[in-house]
Amino acid sequence: MDAENLPVVVIAGRPNVGKSTLFNRLIGRRQAIVSDMPGVTRDRKEGEALMRGRRVRVIDTAGLEEAAPDTLFGRMRSSSETAVEIADLVLFCVDARAGITPADAHFANWLRRQGRPVLLLANKAEGKAGTDAALEAFSLGLGTPLALSAEHGEGIGDLMGEIVDRLPQAPRAKSRDEDEERPAGPLRLAIIGRPNAGKSTLLNTLIGEERMITGPEAGLTRDAIAVDLHDEHGEIRLVDTAGIRKRARVDEALERMSVSASIEALKMAEVVVLTIDATLGVHEQDLQLARLIEREGRACVIALNKWDAVENRSATRQAIADRLEISLAQMRGIPVVTFSALTGAGVNKLLPAVRKVYEVWNARVTTGELNRWFEEALEKHQPPLVDGRRLKLRYMTQVKSRPPTFVLFGTRAELLPDAYKRYLINGLRETFHLPGVPIRLQMRGTKNPYADK
Repeated sequence: MDAENLPVVVIAGRPNVGKSTLFNRLIGRRQAIVSDMPGVTRDRKEGEALMRGRRVRVIDTAGLEEAAPDTLFGRMRSSSETAVEIADLVLFCVDARAGITPADAHFANWLRRQGRPVLLLANKAEGKAGTDAALEAFSLGLGTPLALSAEHGEGIGDLMGEIVDRLPQAPRAKSRDEDEERPAGPLRLAIIGRPNAGKSTLLNTLIGEERMITGPEAGLTRDAIAVDLHDEHGEIRLVDTAGIRKRARVDEALERMSVSASIEALKMAEVVVLTIDATLGVHEQDLQLARLIEREGRACVIALNKWDAVENRSATRQAIADRLEISLAQMRGIPVVTFSALTGAGVNKLLPAVRKVYEVWNARVTTGELNRWFEEALEKHQPPLVDGRRLKLRYMTQVKSRPPTFVLFGTRAELLPDAYKRYLINGLRETFHLPGVPIRLQMRGTKNPYADK
């Protein structure tokens, strides 16, 4: 497809909200100059990005500002408005740390009048505090904000998935034997783990050739290497990564870059296979990687490699299961597959487990089913008192999948204690069969109009 015929995604927003940083992230290279000084971007910059197998034309625009048409800032705004007119999707960025400004509200109203599809992005939303601040962007009336950090690469994989889902379907010629439409792109699968866990051997076994150099020495793989694999269900984009050691033990610049590439591959994946040397059991570093996978919202399969070398398999499996239950409660029910990558025994169980957890990661629950369960959950266990008053929780809705994400509405819902959130998340996981994937539960309070009277 020619570049001019590609779907157009335009990044818009007021100055210094991180548009150019996001642009660089999406196209995969530092093309746009990035600075803390507002107004660095003046002309539109264009680049091509590959998102879930689709080529997309991305346009970075100057910051939207109120200014007279004959001034420099007025011409910059006019250029940005022209880009919006040709957009198939507008990414409207706000700064989660700064909160919603009058300029954000003004240009959100302007965007609504343009009749273009808009995806609201709350950038600079690092960590839990940033995610909570991002919810303020609900007030703009542009739908559910997607929290991300372009600078740190957090949420970029989710953003690319949302972009592709909202773009017009790409025309594609069907083969004579094909009745069903294929997915927009291959399933993105990353293989991560500590050094010498057998990641490269596993990739070689899966694709049936010696694609990766392997050996007894730890750290042979230094970069994230991607290969394509086809099974009976479709295409998988496999990425083998360098082993990740504890941060304190990573000294050389080359290894630091390798680890950085591995973590970036994890963030861009949809499913992550966490490969563990079963003869050594679950190490604290393995748990740290699992927690990183959970924080990034990826689906995960635990792969216990070198299973043929384990002497007491029953005791080893039970010990690992107990460790995961205690230390990874936030991903309860995570699938565990045992095999030997070297001999190939049991490797055939891995991709079916990957496909299954991928389906769970994409699961959606209807609002009706969700609120029938929610009412029963409230009856069984009433919300606690906060400052002597009971919280009034009203209803819940699922705002997205990948991973399953729910928003709970109610008076002072943002004050809900963590213990009650865990109760609700565990109930969601059990009732709607969501084992082993991260579940996001966001709170949105409703303001009492008489509170300040």
